[in-house]
Amino acid sequence: MEKFMIPPEFDLPQKGRSEEAVKRWRAAVGKLVKNRRRRFRYAADLEKRSEAKEQMKRLRENIRVCFVTFKAALRFMEVAGQGKFIPSEGSSVPVEQEVEPDYQNGLPEEAKRAGFQVHPDKLASIVSSYDIKTLRKLKGVEGLSDRLNVSLVKGVNTNDVPTRQNIFGQNSYTEKPSKSFWMFVWEALHDLTLIILIVCAVVSIAVGLATEGWPRGMYDGVGIIFSIFLVVMVTAVSDYKQSLQFKELDKEKKKIFVQVIRDGFRQKISIFDLVVGDIVHLSIGDQVPADGIFVSGYSLLIDQSSLTGESVPINIQEKRPFLLAGTKVQDGSGKMLVTTVGMRTEWGKLMETLSEGGEDETPLQVKLNGVATIIGKIGLVFAVATFSVLTVRFLIEKGLRNEITIWSSADALTLLNYFATAVTIIVVAVPEGLPLAVTLSLAFAMKKLMNDKALVRHLSACETMGSATTICTDKTGTLTTNHMVVSKTWICGTVKEVDSNESSKLSLASNISEKVLAVLLQSIFNNTGSEVVTDKDGKTSILGTPTESAILEYGLRLGGNFDEERRACEFLKVEPFNSEKKRMSVIVALPDGSKRGFCKGASEIILKMCDTVISSEGETVYLSEERASDLLDVINGFACEALRTLCLAFKDFDNDGSNEISVPESGYTLIAIVGIKDPVRPGVKEAVKSCLAAGITVRMITGDNINTAKAIARECGILTDDDLAIEGPEFRTKTPYEMSQIIPKLKVMARSSPTDKHVLVKISRSILREVVAVTGDGTNDAPALHEADIGFAMGIAGTEVAKESADVIVLDDNFATIVNVAKWGRSVYINIQKFVQFQLTVNIVALMINFIAACITGSAPLTAVQLLWVNLIMDTLGALALATEPPHDRLMERPPVGRTESFITRTMWRNIVGQSIYQLSLLLVLTFEGKQLLGLTGSDATAVLNTFIFNAFVFCQVFNEINSRDIEKINIFRGMFSNWIFSGIMFATVAFQIVIVEFLGTFASTVPLSWQLWALSVAIGAVGMPIAVVLKCIPVGKSKHNVDSEKQHDGYEPLPSGPDLA
Repeated sequence: MEKFMIPPEFDLPQKGRSEEAVKRWRAAVGKLVKNRRRRFRYAADLEKRSEAKEQMKRLRENIRVCFVTFKAALRFMEVAGQGKFIPSEGSSVPVEQEVEPDYQNGLPEEAKRAGFQVHPDKLASIVSSYDIKTLRKLKGVEGLSDRLNVSLVKGVNTNDVPTRQNIFGQNSYTEKPSKSFWMFVWEALHDLTLIILIVCAVVSIAVGLATEGWPRGMYDGVGIIFSIFLVVMVTAVSDYKQSLQFKELDKEKKKIFVQVIRDGFRQKISIFDLVVGDIVHLSIGDQVPADGIFVSGYSLLIDQSSLTGESVPINIQEKRPFLLAGTKVQDGSGKMLVTTVGMRTEWGKLMETLSEGGEDETPLQVKLNGVATIIGKIGLVFAVATFSVLTVRFLIEKGLRNEITIWSSADALTLLNYFATAVTIIVVAVPEGLPLAVTLSLAFAMKKLMNDKALVRHLSACETMGSATTICTDKTGTLTTNHMVVSKTWICGTVKEVDSNESSKLSLASNISEKVLAVLLQSIFNNTGSEVVTDKDGKTSILGTPTESAILEYGLRLGGNFDEERRACEFLKVEPFNSEKKRMSVIVALPDGSKRGFCKGASEIILKMCDTVISSEGETVYLSEERASDLLDVINGFACEALRTLCLAFKDFDNDGSNEISVPESGYTLIAIVGIKDPVRPGVKEAVKSCLAAGITVRMITGDNINTAKAIARECGILTDDDLAIEGPEFRTKTPYEMSQIIPKLKVMARSSPTDKHVLVKISRSILREVVAVTGDGTNDAPALHEADIGFAMGIAGTEVAKESADVIVLDDNFATIVNVAKWGRSVYINIQKFVQFQLTVNIVALMINFIAACITGSAPLTAVQLLWVNLIMDTLGALALATEPPHDRLMERPPVGRTESFITRTMWRNIVGQSIYQLSLLLVLTFEGKQLLGLTGSDATAVLNTFIFNAFVFCQVFNEINSRDIEKINIFRGMFSNWIFSGIMFATVAFQIVIVEFLGTFASTVPLSWQLWALSVAIGAVGMPIAVVLKCIPVGKSKHNVDSEKQHDGYEPLPSGPDLA
């Protein structure tokens, strides 16, 4: 049945789908779409994507040409003996023989008054075209900063920001204007069937006025028009609110913050507040926020593949100073002067096109498009058959009365009503709401998740997370608080507890010499990627990673002065922390002219690089194997206490007068071992327990020592005695088959690299067929985040590169938030199943009752206006009621849905068929025997019966909607009254049904009913509830996908017994 309802063209993977596959499913939809504008509103615009690809090709070619020209110009200048590129401070500038062109040509008076001496367009072309020659004429970055009236040390004056935005533009990109509410009304009116019905209504009014006069002749036509108006307005309101939710979420996605220097102080601002002249700090994983010129930095490596397509990163330095917006910092750190922002950058122009391409449809949206297409085709057949049967019967009856040649306007009106009924059957039969219900449910979930600190970047991630079987999580900041402090130290053979309430310097001074303390402070303050900064109020704070901040804070408590230590030394070489090498190194020139290198990183790795250790008197002592073994015991002792361990070491170099020196791999002297405490987050243990109950395996992937990792994993409830913990170097030596054998028991991977994480995810997905969620925060985590079914980036500790590769950003870096996303993902999946079950039941009954009645009696019991109301109940209102149900804790007590599992389960078919049989049997009995059963007599007996059938049918749907709140459980009232959306829609549906029957009979072809018939209508609908209880007691077998796997089941628990049945 699944293959019939969802053809293979509509079964697409979440990731890695080809453009041909997308085109195939859209072609399979064919012409049977009532409203293409609405159905494909949130589908990817393939034409715009094609335009973006072409623009990308042109952009890449332009950049490539400019870059080649730039390298040629560099070579020419070097050969011509023009010397080095203008360095930063205090260097002489080669005198240019050419007359300097007027860079102020066309510059507005406002800009001249503000002290700017270069036109924005000219400035933009310098960077975008790699115009090294012009930059030299402007005397490099110093000359350019003078023309921009900005200090490279103090940065932009905050008071100048509005002026700079007026002259050079804002750092924002042109976006498609938001649609107004009336635009959604206009789109809703593009429904082909509604257009046909409007035409029918107009013709009906014209014919009615001619035959029955005013006002009676208008009733049928006006009734249809009013129903269409109601459908259009409710649809437009729903779609408009949904678009506002997406707009709000889109704003959140684009929130990126950068570190700049303004008013002489370092501060964090939004990239949208960035202006020309800002001095921006760049570090590993950052996205370059605007075009600019390199000011200073160390080992700055830029990945330009997003712009140029070239995978080889570019080393940025004084000779190669151009930085383009949209590129990524792969390694190193630096400062840049912003020269171009917003739409003047090539990235801005590209983003304008890319933003119009839209997002890929989610797998559920595509599947339900398939269901809608199949049901629509069935409905079309029934509509044509119904119209044909009614017309043939009408003609036969005229022939029997010998009136086949006699035609009146009344006959035309009858045929028109038949046609309107057939068209309305198509309106009901083609469930446009199915794929849109997915969007509605996802939008609702995304908004709620945003409030719960999870920003969903891709719609599909929210629904896929409901099927996750494995979560591969980082330790630091996700399972732990990321509020680190140095808790224990080993210095000069002595282990010390670091008490936060006393001065560490006093306790250390009695055991070590000032010489050791001086070396320790040099190591702490020079070998760091963080900074100690003072704000306008004089308050000192540390900017950097939690680990670095903990060590810097420890150094400050030892009495060290960050600025003094940094000024005393000149940096010769910097190697920032690297997740592969797991260390950071610097080489500096000391005040006495000697050179010293510092190294800091993973304790076992640094210890192996040391052959001496510093004594308490400051002398270097040989590190014997026995002593090294003792130090390993110290490291393991710290690790077993769940402390993150780091070693600090140094090495002195011979003074040969050369500044060209490489970072050594050995020969260091060990200074200290520090143990950093990072407590487990509150609530993590409960979240892990919830995952295990839900059939989700949690694996911890960390770069820490294996003993630290085990201790934290046990505290979180991830690792038990039967589970496996392994180190990355050991894991990567195994074959894919060996990996697949150990992964099911693997719970902890320590000393892992980003490559290990990527391999683990790949094997889990490809061989073990797991649905894998993975967390990441670093630049090198991007491949694993991209490979996983769902990638989670950390909002606080995560780099922009990681965030861009992720599907969900965890704004509070909390593991419990990830579990919450899984709960909402399951809720979305189950909610859509509820809606599909409800809508398919209405489809079957509405089609069959009209068709069978037309074949036997020659008339359809449900008129066009009534069917339009039913369509509104089951489409827009049904989606709002069922697709927005919030999650409950019981969702995390059932296993996840497998990759190959049917969406429309056997349980759902049982409920659909059972309810359809009851409703259809009842309505057919009423259609043919209703007058006798109800004792209806008189001239209005037929009108009363048809009204009663319509009323009973609507109440059957109302109670079936309540039944659909839980597909398996008997207690369908749990949480219903706390869900105001569901309760409100139920109340509104019943209230409007009363209005239609009692007060709008002229337009809806109804008559007022007695209270007894009202009570009977409600009772008939309510009988569906005990029938649902009986149906839920009928066992259904597992699908063939579940025979061999308990994990991949039909999405529900086995039917409970006893008290649990409720």
